[in-house]
Amino acid sequence: MWSLFEPIHAALYFAPTTRSAFEAAGLRGYWRGYFAGRAAPLGAVGPGPVIATFYGFAPQMVTRALPDIWTRATPAAAIAARQVGAATALGAVLADIDAGVLADAARSLRAAATAVDLPGRVLAAANADLPWPEDPVEVLWHAATILREHRGDGHIAALLVAGLGGLESLVWKASMFEGGRGMLQPARGWTDEEWAAATVDLARRGLVTADGEATDAGRALDVELEDVTDRLAAAPWAAIGEAATDECAALLRPLAVRAAVYLPPVNPVGRLPALA
Repeated sequence: MWSLFEPIHAALYFAPTTRSAFEAAGLRGYWRGYFAGRAAPLGAVGPGPVIATFYGFAPQMVTRALPDIWTRATPAAAIAARQVGAATALGAVLADIDAGVLADAARSLRAAATAVDLPGRVLAAANADLPWPEDPVEVLWHAATILREHRGDGHIAALLVAGLGGLESLVWKASMFEGGRGMLQPARGWTDEEWAAATVDLARRGLVTADGEATDAGRALDVELEDVTDRLAAAPWAAIGEAATDECAALLRPLAVRAAVYLPPVNPVGRLPALA
């Protein structure tokens, strides 16, 4: 299910219309829009809550953006901009989908999003507190965002239990990731020295080699933590039931295929098995 709603949410990060919407709101530069768009449901927070909830970003990268972004656009303006940008992007690729099918997909995904369990899920809860839009495409994006952040909140919990902080989780993931260090390190703002120190620590644990390559233990932990993440993300689907989940998957698949056009061939989201 993650594979099917993630492309819908990810239009926020990769579609040109979202960047244009953020710039129109006063947020020039990709990272200002990114941090404002994701953090805005939390309110005009400083760097601390974003470092905690976004997890993988270097503190120095976050502090360059926050709280400065709130002098350029209010959280309400950032929320409005992301909604306009994402809805415009999705509307362009879903224009050939029957309106009834879109309405059914929006209804189905909303049912799952309103069934999320919120204790301990900070980003999911912040997004779930926002009012629901009326347009089916906007409903789809909002529902996908709640579910996506819900799964992400659970993934962070799994990483914490495994003793992997934000930097360690990136270095470990880079050893198995198609884009590797070349993509993940600059995208999250860590220095070479910080990356090297984390590699040494992970090598001591047997999760990567001294050169940062994947080990069998590292790959086994990846399977384990993805399974934990999936279990922690299962509650909304269990709540709506197997038949409704299957219906949702069938409705989402053609929409996800179209929305995935915005994803670069290699990107931090990773592979989407349900679309293969």
